[in-house]
Amino acid sequence: MIFLASLLLSLCILPMAVWGGFALGHRLPMPQAPRMLAALLWMLFHGVLLERLWGGYWFAALLLWLPAVLVLMLWWRSIRPLGNLDWADELQHISTGEIDGDRLQIHNLRNFDWHTEQDYEVRWESREYDLSQLVGVDMLLSRWGRPGIAHVLVSFGFTDGRHLAFTVEVRRQRGEKFSEIGGFFKQFELCILACDERDAVRLRTNVRGEDVSLYRVRLKPPACRQLLMAFIEAGNQLDRQPRFYNTVTANCTTLVFNMMRRIFPRLPLDFRLLLTGHLPSYVESVGGLIPGYSLDSLNRLGQITARAHKADRDPQFSRYIREGVPGWD
Repeated sequence: MIFLASLLLSLCILPMAVWGGFALGHRLPMPQAPRMLAALLWMLFHGVLLERLWGGYWFAALLLWLPAVLVLMLWWRSIRPLGNLDWADELQHISTGEIDGDRLQIHNLRNFDWHTEQDYEVRWESREYDLSQLVGVDMLLSRWGRPGIAHVLVSFGFTDGRHLAFTVEVRRQRGEKFSEIGGFFKQFELCILACDERDAVRLRTNVRGEDVSLYRVRLKPPACRQLLMAFIEAGNQLDRQPRFYNTVTANCTTLVFNMMRRIFPRLPLDFRLLLTGHLPSYVESVGGLIPGYSLDSLNRLGQITARAHKADRDPQFSRYIREGVPGWD
């Protein structure tokens, strides 16, 4: 009985030792050295607990552990997103919108003119769209050499030739670097941006040197409209109530998946929702890509990087990058 109790308690202590160490190391409001010391002391404390536990003092170990965990969790729950920090220029605003019948008015739409990542013209705009002219939606994947990982953008096309791109971003503070591990521990807040498509795509292809693919998604206009409205609602909600980014549960893919599930409740969960570089095969498996083409063909024909470099600042950027893409040809 004592062995079983010790084993079960160890299976609780070990994960909490690791999780708590990372949480303290990333989120204690103090300089890096004291944070690292606090994380180390937390894990040493759990090591002593385990030694006491397997030395026959399991009840004493439990009495020491529970208050420590309670204090840690109360502190963790007290950490709230603020929404008013010194954000990087390209993440200064969250895009919001108003819908009145077929009229969509978007505020804080980003339309930067990028020269380099450090040299750009800042432009935040309000734009109006006619939802009766909404004709299609595209999925864009941007890869930067990490196997299986990509950033996902969603772009809505209108009969007047305009394309409105949405991207779910990690809202970094000025000078802050992204960390996947920090994304598990409330290090970053969440940002939803509506962008001029030339801004969103050209930044990744022509400025950052990423490889971008575009896929026309099989959605009828009413479903396209529902998805666009979901982005607007999510942006409005996020503007009212800030939220933390999470590497798994609140990222560029899972948020869009949750929006799509409101339209198609039976969409299945799949590992490719996390390994986003494989997302096109998931979308194909649920019938979401243009029929009559193999996935290899859609991948090849959807490679828009070279066309984006060639189009560069051309006002017809969106039309040029879609040349030869199934569904838009």
